[in-house]
Amino acid sequence: MRSILKQKIIEVCDKKIASKGNSVGLSFYAFFANKNDDPELLMEAATWWIKTHQLDHFEKAVKIKALIDAG
Repeated sequence: MRSILKQKIIEVCDKKIASKGNSVGLSFYAFFANKNDDPELLMEAATWWIKTHQLDHFEKAVKIKALIDAG
């Protein structure tokens, strides 16, 4: 996964956790604007989320952040 995507995921997770607490859930769509302006990056996130880690549509932000931190 590209470092720019990892950085964006961490930023979004930190922001969501700070505003809504440790139990907040999100989907991989949370890392993108409402328009599909970078389909390759979106597919990279979707592949990591769905194929690599077999995550549910919504997951806890703390879990996603931990997966990114773990590499």
